[in-house]
Order: sequence, then structure tokens, then C-alpha cells
Amino acid sequence: MAFTALLASFLILIFTFAGAVTARAQQTDCLSCHDDVKIAPQPHGDLACTDCHSNIEKYPHPENALKQLQAPELCAQCHEVGKTLAGSVHKDLSCTDCHGPAHAITPPSEATSPLFPLQQFKTCGQCHDQPPQLVQGYLASVHAKALLVDGLANAPTCSTCHGSHDILPPDNPKSKVSHQNVPKTCGSCHRFILTTWETSSHGEQWKAGNQDAPVCITCHTAHKIVPPTSQSARLKTPENCGNCHEQRYSTYRDSFHGQATDIGFMTAATCSDCHTPHHQLPASNPQSSVNSKNLTKTCGACHGAVSASFITFDPHSNPESPEASPTLHYIWLFMTILLVGVFGFFGLHDALWLQRSIVALLRGEVKRSENGGKYVRRFSKTQIWIHATIIITFLLLAATGLPLKFHEAIWAKTLADIFGGPAAARVLHRLAAIFTFGYFVFHLGQIFVLSVLRREKGVFWGWKTMVPQWKDVRDIFNNFKYFFYLGKRPPMDRFTYWEKFDYLAVFWGVVIIGTSGLILWFPALAARLLPGWALNAAYIIHSDEALLAVGFIFIFHFFHTHLRPESFPIDPVIFVGAMPLDKFKEERPLEYQRMVEKGELEKYLVDPPSPKELRTRSALGFLGLFIGLLLIIAILWSMIGL
Repeated sequence: MAFTALLASFLILIFTFAGAVTARAQQTDCLSCHDDVKIAPQPHGDLACTDCHSNIEKYPHPENALKQLQAPELCAQCHEVGKTLAGSVHKDLSCTDCHGPAHAITPPSEATSPLFPLQQFKTCGQCHDQPPQLVQGYLASVHAKALLVDGLANAPTCSTCHGSHDILPPDNPKSKVSHQNVPKTCGSCHRFILTTWETSSHGEQWKAGNQDAPVCITCHTAHKIVPPTSQSARLKTPENCGNCHEQRYSTYRDSFHGQATDIGFMTAATCSDCHTPHHQLPASNPQSSVNSKNLTKTCGACHGAVSASFITFDPHSNPESPEASPTLHYIWLFMTILLVGVFGFFGLHDALWLQRSIVALLRGEVKRSENGGKYVRRFSKTQIWIHATIIITFLLLAATGLPLKFHEAIWAKTLADIFGGPAAARVLHRLAAIFTFGYFVFHLGQIFVLSVLRREKGVFWGWKTMVPQWKDVRDIFNNFKYFFYLGKRPPMDRFTYWEKFDYLAVFWGVVIIGTSGLILWFPALAARLLPGWALNAAYIIHSDEALLAVGFIFIFHFFHTHLRPESFPIDPVIFVGAMPLDKFKEERPLEYQRMVEKGELEKYLVDPPSPKELRTRSALGFLGLFIGLLLIIAILWSMIGL
């Protein structure tokens, strides 16, 4: 029996060899005339010409005897895959469209083959080069990088995912890239990820046949797959998840994490950082990364060792909903009322003031002062430097903080990038905060020295205090009468009621914004002393109070000090420390009268600043005004939805 099998094999080998010799002999005869034909040695090198050109009936044949080969029917005589191809999306294509010229076909494993991995995307790109530009997307993917840059022979190519002769439309259930099959297709390489993903909420929905369940290409796309750790992938994650989880996406975007990622901050947490990339489970599941038993580890991945209080922080809080958290809702409501109240009152106040000042100037009731003559010193060099520090730090805090508040605005990321990106802007924001605390502590020290050590009177009460007095209430009432042409402008003393409000706004702002900012700066430490919801509250307070401060300073303070008609375009008093005597008499009649009565006026009279000094210091003031007005325009632009 063994001898018979051996003999049969020997005979087959002999006949095959004889056939190959005969075929090559025929090729030699044919090529003597068809010298332009170059037959590849493999895989068709042992075929006779008539194996394919069966329509040639006699030899030698007429010049027009050769006919166009009809593939894939012809190829199907030897290759059974031809039958498979007939049922694919490429059924109307010829085998030579993909495998190359009929006489030059080489195995796909050969580098010269159009289907060799390094050539395949070019072959497919001959047809698939139009929108949505599938091949171009592939070339930008991590798969193409593995193939073309890293040189991995097993890197995925077109046929790896779509198949070779059995390619079907994605909406066909039998397609390798259909919703039902794409996880298995991707899992042929990413086996461990598939195993993990199948036990996730998404995987369970997929196995249950839910056609809306997310699969690999839902999150990673089909062709332009980028490394999940890349900036583009990380920052795109929340938006991808938001396609299904709209409400969660909305609350995420309103949080620090969401706002920071929206302007390109790489290290801020995205959905996959908390919920994991492939093993998302409900919070009620003990194995979930967001289960209460696992949150310490999950949050600690970024925040280090965290307390039990810290993990009660709600990353998806909705302060506008009283049902979700009454405490946060009422804090948000208070801040909203405060914003509307302050802006509403001073908006009306300054609009009435503007029209009344214009009328007063036209009537000659108020005169714009000239820069000649004597000046009255109002501020010391220390006060000038403190104010300069306030200007610089406030502008820096505003410019580095507003991109977060208005993260969806088209200018937000650009503004952050001006400072070197969100990470650099954060450093500058905190540096400015440190200097803010510095001048605040210094000012408190001044108050302590004056009131306690020197026991000076009038620090907290009287004409020279910044604390509101009963006279300020009367001045507000009388000023509104003046605005409505019902009385004269009330005489002002050293500090007006709006200047006291400006001062207290900064004082209040440093305390409130500073305290909430420290909580957000050191959340893990703060949570050891405070409940977790305090972190949510701190974010609401810090954000809204900062908006109140920026809006008030850049609109109302600028108007009160510089942009009102009497001082337009700038009042340089805080930059040079003195103001013209005639303007001093006009705007501070009570203080002027007091100086005269006490015989102290001469003590405060100084020479006017030199033109160079006035230009230099005013230029700095103009720069601050310009930056502030640009920022407020950007804010208003975003708020009205332009």
C-alpha cells in the first residue's frame, strides 16, 4: 500500500515536471513573437499561454486572434476565490485591477505585488481616494505608522480589516466591519482589549444585539485611528462620549475638567480617565472604577492620596437643578442674583451718569481741566506701586482665567496659547495670585500699623476712610437726583461712594476669589477639612465672582475713573500721584475746603509732572485700558452668542 502511494506521488511529480517543461517550451515559442510580454516567474510561471488564452485555436495565429480576457470568470477556473469575489462589492472588477497586469502577477507576499502591505493602500487608493478620503485617513493613522514607519510586517492594511475577496458593505451583517463583526475584527489583533471590552456596559449591549451600542469604530473611527494617548485623541474623547451621553457631557463641560480639556489642557481628566477606556461599568457595579469603593484609587491616580470626603465631590454637578443638590443650587442662585444686581444697578447708574455728563459739558456746567498750573498730591509712591501691582496681577489673572470661563468661545484657546498653552497659563495665573495675596497682606499690615500701632483716628470712620458712611448713602440718592435734573451734583470728599465700592470690590474679591481659588488649587488638602461638595461650591464661587470682578473693573471702574466725559480718555492721577488743582476743586470740593480751612493746602501742592513723565505713565495706563477693553469685548461677544 505504501509502495502504491509512493509510486503515485512519483508519477504525479513526473507529469507535473513534464507539463511545466511543455508549458515553458510553449512560452518560449510565444515569446519569440511577443517579446513585449514579461511573464513573472511566480505564481503563473509554469502555465502554458493557452491555459489562459484558450481562444487561440491555431498556431501560428492571426494578429487579431487574441481577445480581452474575461476575469474573474477565467481566473475562477483555477482559483475558487473567484466565486467569493462574485458576491462582494468588487464583483464588477477584474482580478487584474487589484493584482496587477496579467503577465506580471506576483504573490501578495512579494514586494513587487500591488497587494504587498507596503503597496496595498496605493492599490486601494486608486478607487478610494475621494471623500471621505479613506486611504488618506489610513495614512494618518497609527496602523499606517506601524507599517510605514515602524516596519511591522503584521501591521493592519486594508485587507486585514475588510477582507480580500469577500469584501461586503458595512451595513451587511456578514461584513467584517459591520456593527456585529467589527469588534471581532479589531479583536483579532487587540485580543486582550476585546476580552475586557466584552464585559463592559458597551460590550454587553453589543452582545445583546443593540445596534446603537458603541463599538470600536464608534470611538476610534474606522481609518484615521490615532494613538489614544495623543493630544488629539484625548481631547476628542469627551465629544465622542457626548454623542451618546449628552446630559453627562453637558455637566462635564461645565466642570473644570471639561473646560480645561476644551482649551487643550492635556492633563485634565477626560471620560476614559475616570470610567476607563474599555471597561465602563455602572457606578453600582462593585468592579466599576467609579464605584464608591474604587473612587479613592481612581481619583488618586491624578490627585494622589485623597480622603473619603474628596470622593464625594461631584464631577457632573448641575447647580441649576435644586433637586440634584439644593446647597449648590442656592449658592449658584445667590451668585447669579449678585451678578445681575451689581451689573443692573451700576449699568443704570453709569448710563444716567453718561448722559448727564454730556449735557453738563455742553452746558458748561463742568469744565475739562488743563494740565498746566499746580497739582495736588493725592497718592504716595507706595500707593502708586500697589496700584500698579494690582493692575498687572488683575490683568494677568483675567487673561489667564477667562479662557476657562468661556472655554467654548472661539478666542478662548487662542488667548491661552498666547501664554504658551493652558499649562503655562495655569502657572502664570497662580503666580499672579501669589502676588495678589502679597499686596493684600501688605495692605492689611498698613491698616494694622495705622489703627493699632499708631492709633490714628479715621481709619474706619470719618472723611478719609474707605468704609462706607451714611454720607455715601445720601450722595447716591442726591446723585440720582442730579442725573434726573432734579438737583445739583452733590459735593464729594476725599473718596466717593463709587470709589469705595471699587475698593471694597477688590477687598471682597481677594478674600472670596482667593479663598475659593486656594481650595481649587489644593483640592485634596481642602477636602480633608471640608466636605466634598465644598469643591463644587468653590468652583461656582470662584468662576462667578471672577466674572463679577472682571466685568465691574473693565466696565464700571474704567468708566468711573477714565472713560466718563470729564476724564476721557484717561485720568493719570493714580499713575503720577497728583491731579490738577482746578480739577481737584471741581471734583473734591469738601476735601479742598478742609485743606484751606486747616491751612494745609500748600503742603500738598506740587509741580505738574513733566510731559515725558505724563506720556510714559499715561501710556502704561492706556495699555491696561486697551487690554481690559479687549477682554470685556471678548466676554460680551461670547455672552450674546456671536
